[in-house]
Amino acid sequence: MKISVFNPPRAATTTRRESASVLIIVLWVSFGLVALTLYFAHSMSMDMRAADNAVASLEAEKAIEGAARYVSNVLATVQIQGVLPETNTYYNAALTVGDAAFWLIGPTDSQDAPTVSHFGLVDEASKLNINTATLAMMQTLPLMTPEFAASIIDWRDTNETVTENGAESEMYQRLNPPYRCKNAAFETIEELRLVYGADLGILFGEDANLNSVLDLNENDGAISPPFDNQNGRLEPGILSLVTVYSRDATTISNTTQRLNVGATNFQQRVATILQAAVGADRANSVLRRIAGGTGGGGGGRGGGAGVPVVVNFTSVLDFYVRSGLSVTEFALIEDQLRNPNTNGLVNVNTASEYVLSCIPGIGVEKAQSVVASRRSQTRPLTSVAWLRDVLDQTSLLQAAPYLTGKSYQFTADIAAVGHFGRGYRRVKFIFDTSAGTPRIVFRQDLTHMGWALGRDVRLSQQMLANKL
Repeated sequence: MKISVFNPPRAATTTRRESASVLIIVLWVSFGLVALTLYFAHSMSMDMRAADNAVASLEAEKAIEGAARYVSNVLATVQIQGVLPETNTYYNAALTVGDAAFWLIGPTDSQDAPTVSHFGLVDEASKLNINTATLAMMQTLPLMTPEFAASIIDWRDTNETVTENGAESEMYQRLNPPYRCKNAAFETIEELRLVYGADLGILFGEDANLNSVLDLNENDGAISPPFDNQNGRLEPGILSLVTVYSRDATTISNTTQRLNVGATNFQQRVATILQAAVGADRANSVLRRIAGGTGGGGGGRGGGAGVPVVVNFTSVLDFYVRSGLSVTEFALIEDQLRNPNTNGLVNVNTASEYVLSCIPGIGVEKAQSVVASRRSQTRPLTSVAWLRDVLDQTSLLQAAPYLTGKSYQFTADIAAVGHFGRGYRRVKFIFDTSAGTPRIVFRQDLTHMGWALGRDVRLSQQMLANKL
């Protein structure tokens, strides 16, 4: 008996194999199409996010422009010219402009924790002017080296004579690439980067983004830049303590010229001001006092009987001390007077302990007590008169030529974000009000320095975005 085995037709087997191959090809094509779809979907999503961030960035830029106009208006309408506006008199934090918001990054307050952000305008007269400060004054700044201080003097002077420890063009020509010493006044504080001996540690200290707040990366030792001592305190560099813009106004708001206390005819001209303010009898008493007559005071020079005594005053504060005027009387005429030198004066009402330590007659020994006394004052400070109760007369007269009680240049360090807290931007403006109408004399984009609004603002923006 013969058994036959069934063999499928060859054609049928081939057909099934071809069908399987087609299925595999279809699956691969499908997989490729899905991958392309996902790729383009992801690409479109990224493009959409980029466009959204671009819109947010544009919103932030427009908010900064609006903030600059707002600050200009604030400075143009202050009640007392020459005084830093109180932070409670204008908006300075989280002010919305459409879907955006802006902040004015302000100076730190040493009474608060260094991680606390402060907002408001910054007084340029609260800083040390590197175009007018002496070598000894600059050497007192924190982190300053004798070499760098001397090189600053050589950079701004008009000769090639090397100050001890300093550097002139001969030294700069050895650098790669070589360049020459400027031998002219600083135009911006950023020029300090070009001065021989400058390094990031001196310029920035631990405040890498110049926001006066101890951020996480500024208190972690060597884990991340900048290098810090991890002591929980913010050690500032000199960039936050110096300026080139401080300058007192020479006119009053009504364009009347202020009287220079160092002028040769000051005694005759101040008589008219005193008579209008305190009356003829009291004015004559003050004039006799400053001329070395009844009431003492002295300090002038002159001849015998009938020869008027010429009095030389180094500053408005010097005149006040030697005049014998009361605080109330002095307040009536102080705005009508000015120092012989109006450039680079430090506002004793706003300067930090670091800066006041640089002033002759105050120094490191007395700066802390001056700041403590200033904080104890019960009324807003618009004068230098209160300093007479803090310093002895010798120290006071030594410090007087470097001090003022007024401010006419202000920094608005504006940071802004667009919708959902995105599109962060930061621009620093410096306004000059010494001529009456506020005008912008400097603008610098600081966005590249990173987030400068502190951890609390970042968290609040994230919470707001999540709610929306």
